Amino acid sequence: MRNPRRDFIKTGAGALVGMAAAPVVARAQDSQTFRWRMTSAYGAGAPFYTTGPGSASDFVKRVEAASGGRLVIDFYPAGELIPALEGFDAVRGGTVQMNWGNSFFWSGRSFAAQYFTAVPFGMDAMGTNAWLYHGGGQALWDEVYADFGLKALPAGNTGMQMTGWFKAPLENIDSFNGLRMRVAGLTGQVYQELGVNVQVLPGGEIFPALERGVIDAAEFVGPYLDRQLGLQNAASHYYTPGWHEPSNVSELLINRSAWESLPDDLKAIVENCAAACNEISLAWCNANNAEALKDLTENQGVTLHQLPEGVLPRLREVTMDTLSSHANADPLVAKVHNAYFDFKQQAMSWLSVSEKVLLDQVL
Repeated sequence: MRNPRRDFIKTGAGALVGMAAAPVVARAQDSQTFRWRMTSAYGAGAPFYTTGPGSASDFVKRVEAASGGRLVIDFYPAGELIPALEGFDAVRGGTVQMNWGNSFFWSGRSFAAQYFTAVPFGMDAMGTNAWLYHGGGQALWDEVYADFGLKALPAGNTGMQMTGWFKAPLENIDSFNGLRMRVAGLTGQVYQELGVNVQVLPGGEIFPALERGVIDAAEFVGPYLDRQLGLQNAASHYYTPGWHEPSNVSELLINRSAWESLPDDLKAIVENCAAACNEISLAWCNANNAEALKDLTENQGVTLHQLPEGVLPRLREVTMDTLSSHANADPLVAKVHNAYFDFKQQAMSWLSVSEKVLLDQVL
């Protein structure tokens, strides 16, 4: 005859053994440690990108702290381990596990990469984050990089940028013809259609080129970061708006095999630290740009201009033609392009009855 009390003791003891064993397995997983290397497209000491809140160095500190030292990332600014714009190949080849930069640097590998940094006449930071986090943008980013064995995450945003710095004032759209200008990404292709001699230079090379007259104009980011480079000492005409980069996403590029080797909790830590830096860096830019612009225009001899009448419509026309030509030539680009602009239309329908209405009254 079965003894219920004896059966309970047996099953209860078995359950207790299972409960005791489970934490041992968890502790074994928790003891895994990883030491990775991360390079950058930006040099040592560069605010926003390399140092300060939401920067690459901030990110690696957050990951180490959040993981209790289980994931330690050694950070190498541009030039310390590899040149500034070789992060894509370094991560793809496994030389390093991560790179901090911008996806539009790799648009020569796949033009679709452009959409995950900045799209001329595209969405602002708020719309871009909505698309990446909740509108399918991240999944498309993963798809674009899948064949390269790479994974990427948004890890920063400058917000709206400026048109840039010019040694001489712009009169009209013809002023761009023959201009030597430092620009990056799709913007360069658009300007080339207007006769601009486009120069692609890392941030650290912009000021000397502008000062020596190697280039006539340059765009970088916005008032605070531009002032840090000293661009106001090489050109005095500063133009708005940043039609070419209404939002600019910092990219955390990760080797896919290395990513998949991480336990789920460390993946979550990386994702959350990247998301934190994305928001914190945007707030940092917005907090510092107003003061910097005031200083530039009131104390440093800079003249702030809006682009001349007729320039923005022509730039928009060339931009849309350029984007369409790339989309027509590549199904994956078309997929990303259509998804981006479909989401933009949806986002703008909301912004047009919310933020825009208020801004029209207070500005």
